[in-house]
Amino acid sequence: MIRALWTSATGMQAQQLNIDVIANNLANVNTTGFKHSRTEFQDLLYQNMRAAGSETSGAGTKLPVGIQLGHGTRASAVSKDFSQGNPVQTSDDPMNVEMMVNGQGFFQVQMPNGDIAYTRDGSFHIDTNGNIVTTDGYQLVGGAIGLNPNQHTGVAIESSGSIGLADNGTPGFTAGVGQIQLARFVNPAGLTAVGNNLFKASEASGTPVLANPGEEGMGSVKQHYKENSNVSMVTEMVDMISTQRAYEINSKGIRTADDMLSLVSNLKR
Repeated sequence: MIRALWTSATGMQAQQLNIDVIANNLANVNTTGFKHSRTEFQDLLYQNMRAAGSETSGAGTKLPVGIQLGHGTRASAVSKDFSQGNPVQTSDDPMNVEMMVNGQGFFQVQMPNGDIAYTRDGSFHIDTNGNIVTTDGYQLVGGAIGLNPNQHTGVAIESSGSIGLADNGTPGFTAGVGQIQLARFVNPAGLTAVGNNLFKASEASGTPVLANPGEEGMGSVKQHYKENSNVSMVTEMVDMISTQRAYEINSKGIRTADDMLSLVSNLKR
C-alpha cells in the first residue's frame, strides 16, 4: 500500500481541526474580551530507511545523508493568544459599571458553587441586590457594593479598582465601598476555557497571583470601556484560505496515490 494515502489523510485531519479553530475565532470576533486561538502542528514518526553516517564500504566511507520517510502531521496544541484587545467606549451613564483591564490581569467571578472563575469580559451590570455581576448574574469579586437606587445616584470605579458611590444630594463619591482585585497567571495559555467568557485555573496555568489593579503588573481598570476581542479578521481570512488550499492539496495527494494504485492493478488484464 502506498504510504501517501495515510500521510495525506493525516494532513486533511489536521487542516480540518485548523479550520474549526479559525471558524470559532471568526464566530467570536465581536465577543467582548475573547482571545483568539491558533493551532500548532508537529510531524509524526519517521521511518529510517537508510541512516545517515552509516558505512557504505569496508574502507570506512559513510553516507553523508540518509533516507528518512515521514508519516504525516498532527495537531499538537490549540493555544490562546492573550494579547490586549482594543478598547471600546460604552455609555457614560453614571450607573454604568462596564469596565476593562488594560494589562495582564483577569477579573475574578464568584460562581454559584463557590468556585472562582476568571474573565476579561467587563460587561458587568447591577443586580437586584445592588451588586456588580456578570451578564449571567455571577458576582464580581469585590463588587458587593449594595447600591440602593433610592439613595445612590452613581458608581465610580477608579483605575486602582476602588469603587465609590454617589449619594443623593451629597457632592462627590463615597470611596472604598468596594475593592476589585485582579488575578494574573504565570502561564495564562494554560487556563481552561469553560464557556460564557470564563476561564478556570489549571495545573498548567499555575496558582493565580492576586493584587489590586496597578500593582504587580496587573494593569489598570477603565470604567465605561470594554475590551474588544483580539481577533484580526484579515489574518483569520488569510489563514482560512491557506488552510483550504492545504486541505485541497492533501486530498490531491490521496487521489494521486489512488491513481497510482489503479495503474498497478491494471497492469495485467
